[in-house]
Amino acid sequence: MFGKKAQPPIKSLIAHGTRVEGNLKFTEGLRVDGEVVGDIRALAEEPSMLVISEAAVVQGEIHADHVIVNGTVRGPIHARELLELQPKAHIEGDVSYRALEMHQGAVISGQLKPLLVGEEKPLLKLAANNH
Repeated sequence: MFGKKAQPPIKSLIAHGTRVEGNLKFTEGLRVDGEVVGDIRALAEEPSMLVISEAAVVQGEIHADHVIVNGTVRGPIHARELLELQPKAHIEGDVSYRALEMHQGAVISGQLKPLLVGEEKPLLKLAANNH
């Protein structure tokens, strides 16, 4: 997760009052304050962070490492690392995540699907064998 690594910088913004129709691909960080009708996908080569602000509305599928939601998402969310749902988050769709942080007031209308942390199991087993 992003515990010891620096967070990727937010380099792109979809401002309040802006509506984007179509699929988006981004690297590093993206903040959405407006409306997106289409999928939002972070390229997997680098760590990524997507922020959906309180005023934002996204209708489509979301894929990123670290996803922070405080607005409305109509579609599934796939957070490869951390999914943060802030108090005004409203999700209509399934969410998958490695770690989940959900504040009081956040709403999910869909299934919660934790990702298996398969690559950590051999490390834990290896560490146990060293004792």
